[in-house]
Parts: sequence; C-alpha cells; structure tokens
Amino acid sequence: MIDLYFWPTPNGWKASIALEEMGLPYKTHLINIGKGDQFDPEFLKISPNNRMPAIVDPDGPDGAPVSVFESGAILMYLARKTGCFYGASERDRIAVEEWLMWQMGGVGPMAGQAHHFLKYAPQLDPPQDLPYPKDRYRSEVGRLYGVLDRRLAENEYVAGDFYSIADISIWGWASLWEGQQQVLEDKPHFTRWLDMMSARPGVQAGRALHADLRGDHRDQKSQGVLFKR
Repeated sequence: MIDLYFWPTPNGWKASIALEEMGLPYKTHLINIGKGDQFDPEFLKISPNNRMPAIVDPDGPDGAPVSVFESGAILMYLARKTGCFYGASERDRIAVEEWLMWQMGGVGPMAGQAHHFLKYAPQLDPPQDLPYPKDRYRSEVGRLYGVLDRRLAENEYVAGDFYSIADISIWGWASLWEGQQQVLEDKPHFTRWLDMMSARPGVQAGRALHADLRGDHRDQKSQGVLFKR
C-alpha cells in the first residue's frame, strides 16, 4: 500500500487521481498546509522542498522502498510502475512529457499566482490589491488555456488520442478556471475536455478525497504559514 502525503489542492489531486485511476491501494496522510505540517522534520525527509504531495512506495525499484516528491515526478513514477497512461510508443511518451512539463512550468505556477493575487492578496493585512500582477497572471493563464484549446481542437486528449498523466496533471488547475477569472465561451475544445475529464470516476474519486477539508486560507494564521515562510 502506497503512503500518500496529501492535502486537497490542485497539486495534491494529481497524485490522488493517478492512484485512483491506476487502481493502486494507498493510505492517506494529511499534510495540513494551513497549519504548517509541510515543515515538519519527518515530512521534510520525504519532501525536502516542504511541498506536498509526496508518496512512499514500499514496493519500489528492486522491491525496496522509495519516496518521491514533486507531483510531476510522482505521476511519471506511477505511470512507469503500472504501465498506465504514458502512451504506447516513444513518440507518445515524448508528447506526454512535453505537456506534463508545460503544466509544471506554465499552468501550475501561473494559475497559482493568479489565485494568489486575485483571491488571497487583497485579503492580507494590510491588503495587497495590486492591479499589475492581477492583470499579468490573469492574462497569462488565459494565454495558456488558449494554447490548450488549440491543441485539443486536433486531439481528443492533451497528448493525443489517449488518456495520460498529462491530462491528470493539467485538470486540477484547469478545473478552477473561474477562480482564475477566465472565460470558456471562446474555448470550446477546452470546455469539451474539462467535461470529459470531470466525468471520469477516477477523477471524481481523487478530487473527492478529503474535499471537506479544502479551505480558502483567508485567516491570518494560515496566510502567515502559506505566504510568509
């Protein structure tokens, strides 16, 4: 049974959805990022960058335990381990990795900054309601979703005609498009993909994991932990 170190966020959902989709048994260990669990010395042994998710697989390479941090690395590890959602050919795998890196270097960081400056920064004490970063990150997320829409005009899924860890990696952030102040009217292919992804039982189960604990982190204590350390 894989140990999943998790909190219900878009990055956390990558791991929980992958485990559900791949049918791997797992035990959840909650890392409450609003209380600072990510700075616990024992967790830092697994995830030295004090970020979740992370996993420990007791049946790692050569049958020995292995820990993996960084959501993209977790997806790649689990896809290799199971032979699922990584494509059938080397060309498929190249496409999967291209779009996985696109998410990790683009959608995740840009959407995260959009959430911060649009939702959280104006609630800080003192308030940081800053027009430039709000416009900057809102616009960049819109550009990225335009790239994705054009890709999906030619492919059923992100990497091609097959479901992959690239789809899993993107969906969590993309599903929160409203909080990023985006519109879908001009992105019909992106909309189709969002609906198709949201209908998958594995996506639903991974998204539902401890969904009741998902908060908005608007209290000063949580903000101090998340934004000032």
